[in-house]
Amino acid sequence: MLNDNDSSFRYSAQREVSMRELLKFSGGALRAYPLRTALSTLGVSIGIMAVILLTSIGEGTRRHVLDEFMQFGTTVIAINPGKTETSGFPGILGGTTQKLTIEDAEALARLPRADYVVPLVIGNGSVEYAGRSRSVFIYGTTSDMPEVMKFEVGRGQYLPPGDPRRGSSVAVLGPKLKHELFGDTNALGRFVRIAGTRLRVIGIMEPKGRILGFDIDDSAYVPLATAMQMFNLDELMEIDITYSQEHMTDALVESIKRILTARHGDREDFTITTQTAMIETADQVMNVLTIGAGAIAAVSLIVGAIGILTMMWISVGERTSEIGLLRALGVKNRAIQRIFLVEAAMLTSLGGLIGMIGGLSLAALLRAMIPGLPVHTPPVYLAAAMAMSIVTGLLSGIAPAQRAAALEPVDALRAE
Repeated sequence: MLNDNDSSFRYSAQREVSMRELLKFSGGALRAYPLRTALSTLGVSIGIMAVILLTSIGEGTRRHVLDEFMQFGTTVIAINPGKTETSGFPGILGGTTQKLTIEDAEALARLPRADYVVPLVIGNGSVEYAGRSRSVFIYGTTSDMPEVMKFEVGRGQYLPPGDPRRGSSVAVLGPKLKHELFGDTNALGRFVRIAGTRLRVIGIMEPKGRILGFDIDDSAYVPLATAMQMFNLDELMEIDITYSQEHMTDALVESIKRILTARHGDREDFTITTQTAMIETADQVMNVLTIGAGAIAAVSLIVGAIGILTMMWISVGERTSEIGLLRALGVKNRAIQRIFLVEAAMLTSLGGLIGMIGGLSLAALLRAMIPGLPVHTPPVYLAAAMAMSIVTGLLSGIAPAQRAAALEPVDALRAE
């Protein structure tokens, strides 16, 4: 409503109203109804807070997943039995027409661009020692696995090099598995039973943590042939290849296809996955999930926008006489529209600012309460949230502003 403080606005009614005058007048109108202003900003605040919080969790998760992939480097190629053109895990459960064999791995090891070639089988079994037992993943592999997976041996040694067709009665334990079975005592040289096979512990790995949900520290590593006999397997689940330069990827992939296709009777019945492609796919998937989370949270922002529209519509009805007075003083229709648009934008901007502070505070609280939860808020997300709140205000203020501008001065003054 007009008051003495708005005298400058009246004096300027016959000319174009400046933005400074609009902000001053609209700010006064909002301060005149503090409860209505607070309720109007509440919905927008909750919407912006939800958008920031969910997108921060999504972005943090995306970065966490990419970091886990990146720790293996970008110069790794995985070959699995079976062919898939869409999605899924090709051949991981077996059942392919052509098996991936140790001979395939040896043929690939002769490629000049390949640094390390590691055949791999994985099973699940119990590891027992002195009455203690723990069910873990058991990796059957060769001596080069630490080079490919970027693992370090903490104590003792890793699996010795040799013919992958010949097993040996040795095992390397992850640090968590060692601690669960042996506690603080020395495990090197002790004998354990892994899936019923008696093996001597020759090494303990350095802690590596969890990778994509798998606890690498709670695992055991045994020679490839020993694992294949242990789990009654006659084919490999995967062959991993590392190379030195990323620009070699395409040429190396073509060489792998040529060799394996020739060995498998001119059939490409295997799937080659480069680490770069895997990282790009993971990045795309996580981006979609982040956008989806933000879109879900934006629903509450829409509800807030509807609240702003309703409040502004009611405000126009209550301020009909004030609008008539402004029109009688010569304020143009366009200026009347701008008054209500600015008021709506100020409401949502205030709500956006409060929502940003609330979202950042909740994100910080989550990081403190759940240290393992990846939460990251890029500055561009904050700028986008603020821009979104302003646009929301302008859109929700269009209809009330048009209604106010359409009022006839005589009719509006008569409403008093």
